[in-house]
Amino acid sequence: MAQIALDDIESVTRRALERHGAEPGVAASVADAVRVSESKGNRICGLYYVTSYCQQLETGRIDGATAPTVDVAKPGAVRVDGKLGFAQPAFAAGFEAAVASARANGVCGFSVEHTHTCTALGYFTEQFAAEGLIAIGTTNASPRVAAPGGKRRVLGTNPMAMAVPNGDGGIAFQFDFSTSAVALGRITMANEAGESIPEGWAVDADGNPTTDPAAALEGAMLSAGGYKGFGLGLMVEVLASALTGGRASVDVPPLKTPEGAPHDLGQFYLVIDPAAFAGEAFHDAVAALAEVVEQDEPARLPGRGFTAPTAVEVDADFWAGIVALAGD
Repeated sequence: MAQIALDDIESVTRRALERHGAEPGVAASVADAVRVSESKGNRICGLYYVTSYCQQLETGRIDGATAPTVDVAKPGAVRVDGKLGFAQPAFAAGFEAAVASARANGVCGFSVEHTHTCTALGYFTEQFAAEGLIAIGTTNASPRVAAPGGKRRVLGTNPMAMAVPNGDGGIAFQFDFSTSAVALGRITMANEAGESIPEGWAVDADGNPTTDPAAALEGAMLSAGGYKGFGLGLMVEVLASALTGGRASVDVPPLKTPEGAPHDLGQFYLVIDPAAFAGEAFHDAVAALAEVVEQDEPARLPGRGFTAPTAVEVDADFWAGIVALAGD
């Protein structure tokens, strides 16, 4: 393992994306998201995706030069057409309009439409919290999850995220998790490492529970909490797919293969201005909630008090491959 500075992770990722066809502003936006994911130990949504990004830029599966368009046809509805490019610059294009809409109306529905996978959903919701707004985000993905009792893949891992402001320009707490029992990358990485997976994560192609990651990848994943998690996955599907005009999970092509149709995924965010409802009492209530939770040490609210490191550990050979993509 090697200690790699986050500054280097960001700059090398940016150069790699530019070298493979992304415009500088697009590359910078995506590289920042990779940096944030790595800072939080989320390898699956960080450097793990960079090779795929570069390959899909080369094949044209991602448009690295497209300019998203923003539509505010109704005061509380902000829509961005990502035009089959990266999700990060599409989100950035509509962010200020969504913030303004939430502050003017109390709430805003913000849809980011027709984009590549957004990877870490919490990267986006936390930006609203930094502006003093509550944000709940959803997105769907390629089909991986079976309905309870079934074996056919009908939903993606369909993550949801929420970020809550602390009133001082920071984040009181946040979470970001898949509605499947585990993120797909956990199974993929277990398979590559020759490790088993816990029962309850997946079924094989015949619908039988399995601890073999290879069989799980041939079969289907399960929802977190059984039918309860499946209900949340359905909620995400409606918001992120049906509401944005993106592909239904069952129609989404594989996310990481170099060739194929563009992902054409959507994200939907509900953005709320707490000042329009509870005023300053909101922050007092959240602080009281944190105090109650943290009295039971070492429990804490998720994401509370996070401080990004300056460097993280990365497999040396893997990092060498990323550096090579940048032409260094």
